[in-house]
Amino acid sequence: MQLKHPLQDLIEPVVENLGYEMVRILTIGQKNPTLQIMIDRKDGKDVNVDDCAAVSRKISEVMDEKDPIEDQYSLEVSSPGLDRPLTKPEHFKRFLGYETKIETSDEVDGRKRFKGKTKSVADNNDIVLEMDGKEYVIPFEAISKAKIVLTDELLAEYMAAHENDEAVELDEE
Repeated sequence: MQLKHPLQDLIEPVVENLGYEMVRILTIGQKNPTLQIMIDRKDGKDVNVDDCAAVSRKISEVMDEKDPIEDQYSLEVSSPGLDRPLTKPEHFKRFLGYETKIETSDEVDGRKRFKGKTKSVADNNDIVLEMDGKEYVIPFEAISKAKIVLTDELLAEYMAAHENDEAVELDEE
């Protein structure tokens, strides 16, 4: 899969110790870069603003102490969202049956881009994807980028799972 980010060994333990999973870490931009950290809750609940703020505060403390980035940068902590990236074999297992977009670094069966339903994850972590009536076996190590595709089905499933959530009252009396 993707190359390891240079700050992953510093940041991932902080995220894990707070009870979250680090989904992805990216540095975006050259001048005044943004350090983007995507987190997920280990209990399966949705990530909220308070979760992001707590993780951001703790990461900021560690970054201030260790000072691994010389120049000015912005820190962004967010949830993976519905069209989340898939960065680990466990993510593919968790989202079996969902429509997935995969890009590979090397050609697999003569192509580098795939969009279809994830059927299974083999014991060696190869991803089995059904696309246009054909199954493709994609080595996990060959994947450069993968994410869930936002579909009407996914959105409907999310809405159904959250239909009993309390609405946030925005009116002030």
